[in-house]
Amino acid sequence: MGVTEDIARLEIDLRELIIKYEQYFFGIEKREPLKLLDCVERAVRRYQNVSIPNTSQRFKYDSLVASLSVHRQKWTRINRLIEEGKFHRDHHKKQQTQANAPKERVQQPALPEHDPQLENIYQQYVKARIACNLPVEQVTREKVAQAISRQKPALMEKYRCKDVDFVVVIEEGKPALKARPKQPNS
Repeated sequence: MGVTEDIARLEIDLRELIIKYEQYFFGIEKREPLKLLDCVERAVRRYQNVSIPNTSQRFKYDSLVASLSVHRQKWTRINRLIEEGKFHRDHHKKQQTQANAPKERVQQPALPEHDPQLENIYQQYVKARIACNLPVEQVTREKVAQAISRQKPALMEKYRCKDVDFVVVIEEGKPALKARPKQPNS
């Protein structure tokens, strides 16, 4: 076989490999396609140190190698998440089910009438947005309170504490709310 045919075969095999990995991550395929991955990597290594005189063939080969590299990093990351239990294979099915399910109105927690701590955070957040030359028209006490009330339970669970304080910080030119645990559970 010539270089042109080898590169065309590599392109087809790489496309198939990408599909097989997607099927594996969705739970359709039960095993990781390691044999096909090995076959594609051998095809890549075959022309790794060979001079390909045709510029368009060299470009196509380099593009395929770059694509494989990007996908390898993605697959390695997802496999690591699977091993750590942070990736759920049926995530796609779950999203489809939720999209087809009738929408239920989520009741927001009641906001306190006048919370001095919330007022302080709100004022600091507005000042930080002004300092960063960002608009403040859409920022309301209610939106800040809702953001805090949505995040607070998960953060208390994460830090295993009874309460969480929020402070306003500026990161990369944008203000953000950062949580600080108050006291650990005994």
